[in-house]
Amino acid sequence: MRSLKYLLLPFILFYGVKVAAQVEQDGPYIVRSGKNIIAHYVLNDLSKTDTLNEKNPVQVRFAKHKEWDFSFKLRAKNVIQPSSYKAVEKMLVLSDIEGEFEAFRALMIANKVIDEKYNWIFGKGHLVICGDLFDRGKDVVPYLWLLYKLEEDAIKKGGFVHVLLGNHDVMNMAGDLRYLAPKYPASAKLIGITYEKLIAEDTEIGKWLRSKNAIEKIGDKLFLHAGISPEINATNLSLKEINDKCRSYYGISTKKLDAEGKKWMSSGGPFWYRGYFGDDRTPITTVDSTLAKFDVRQIVVGHTITEENIAAYYGDKVIGVDVNQHKGNRKAIIFNSEKAFVVDDKGNRTPLANSDKK
Repeated sequence: MRSLKYLLLPFILFYGVKVAAQVEQDGPYIVRSGKNIIAHYVLNDLSKTDTLNEKNPVQVRFAKHKEWDFSFKLRAKNVIQPSSYKAVEKMLVLSDIEGEFEAFRALMIANKVIDEKYNWIFGKGHLVICGDLFDRGKDVVPYLWLLYKLEEDAIKKGGFVHVLLGNHDVMNMAGDLRYLAPKYPASAKLIGITYEKLIAEDTEIGKWLRSKNAIEKIGDKLFLHAGISPEINATNLSLKEINDKCRSYYGISTKKLDAEGKKWMSSGGPFWYRGYFGDDRTPITTVDSTLAKFDVRQIVVGHTITEENIAAYYGDKVIGVDVNQHKGNRKAIIFNSEKAFVVDDKGNRTPLANSDKK
């Protein structure tokens, strides 16, 4: 393995293509080429390519926060996870981090999911991410790799990490970069590739993303990014069939979707639906239909920020967990047996409130 000391010693000069953009740190973007594992990094507007040894940990570095650094091992294969799980004693659930690594790290440490060295300390608990890993924030790639790492670490301790995709994730895979922080196209230009190719299906991040589900059931709760519309209910598909259907459209541009694809990847689909919130909300009969169809008591979603969130709606049948992490509203929800608490990045807990919009 060639040395990665340039990540530890930012004053070393590296040869790369210089452009006007300011990219302090980005990467690694990893792709397998035959027996070689190639990693692309950017440090202080200079691109760097390195060959990795699969047996050695991959380093993720932060230019201004060395205490955030971590490493992970590459896995041989990404496995598509089940769509349904038995109930567990405790779960921490959040959504829409969108590259706000600092917020995610603080929430995980404060609520004893990980320690400051990123060790999993949540025991047999489950961590559920209800989508939107990408866009807006400046630390998307480290966030992805930390989730990748924690998936393996949790299993070793009897826990589990569920990473579900949201609209911003499928947008990025499909080349819709409207909300992407400028840093990322700039990094791609420095590396000499289009951004879409950095997360394409032949990259490690791309393969991992394309293995992810859109919806999962854990005990009596249904988790997804946006919601289930009447149109999706009417398909009468199982959870696995919904996931397989959604996965078949990952990476396809909106312009290239057929009518069936648009049904799943547009406003009525599970990545985009906003029918549980706002002035023109779906009737409770739609919610009840979804609960009955999938034999659950609650639906937990992100995607839509409200003044009340994190809160329960429809008489505790829908829980909205999306808050504005970009503006410092750092919250998640913990389900502990039959109780639910809203938690913050200081470890404070308050009972889940019922919204007055029933």
